[in-house]
Amino acid sequence: MPGMIKIKLIRSVICTPEKHKVIVRALGLKKMNRIVERPDTPAFRGMVKKIPHLLAIVD
Repeated sequence: MPGMIKIKLIRSVICTPEKHKVIVRALGLKKMNRIVERPDTPAFRGMVKKIPHLLAIVD
C-alpha cells in the first residue's frame, strides 16, 4: 500500500485557467492554506506536478 502525501493550497485559484481549478477541486482543496492527505500514487503526484505554483507538499 502506498504512503500518504499532504498537499497544501498556497495560492488562490482566482484568475487561473479552468483546468487548474478543476485539478484543485479534484484534490479536495476548497480554501487557501488547507491541507489534505492523499495516497502517494503517480496519479496524485501528476496532479500536483501540473500546478506546482498553486500547491505545496508539506511534511
